[in-house]
Amino acid sequence: MPGFRMTEVMTGQHKFAHGQGPEGERFMEFVVDWGTRDLKAWLDPSNDCFMFNELRGVVTIEGLCDNSPCSGSLELLYFTEASIRYTFYFQTYDMLYKYVGQKTNIKPWNLPWSHTTCQGILTRLDTGKVVSTSVTHFRLRTIPAFLRSFRFLK
Repeated sequence: MPGFRMTEVMTGQHKFAHGQGPEGERFMEFVVDWGTRDLKAWLDPSNDCFMFNELRGVVTIEGLCDNSPCSGSLELLYFTEASIRYTFYFQTYDMLYKYVGQKTNIKPWNLPWSHTTCQGILTRLDTGKVVSTSVTHFRLRTIPAFLRSFRFLK
């Protein structure tokens, strides 16, 4: 069975942890393609790949990186945690980083809000030390481009 890919843009602000960078809120954005190679496994609740998506793209974190390649996963945890979790890794200045962001409290009646706001934490991969916290948003005006980005994979 074929898979699919979509391109999502999340834009917002981040703030460096004390001593990790300049003070104040700064720009953050990630543009990622996510999806699966096997739609049948993706739709099967008994499969380990249930609603699990591979993720690749670029991340910009003002004061740290600009369009750095990133890769990881996007987990649609609607039925277990009522959330969506982005986990990706990237490297800049010979340092490896891990980003984990979550959209939480996803309910059928609040989808316009719960699907648009993502709380994130950026850590150094080697130490686990927090580098930055962020709030990014899926902008509703990007829905047409998001929907147009959908494509089936063979």
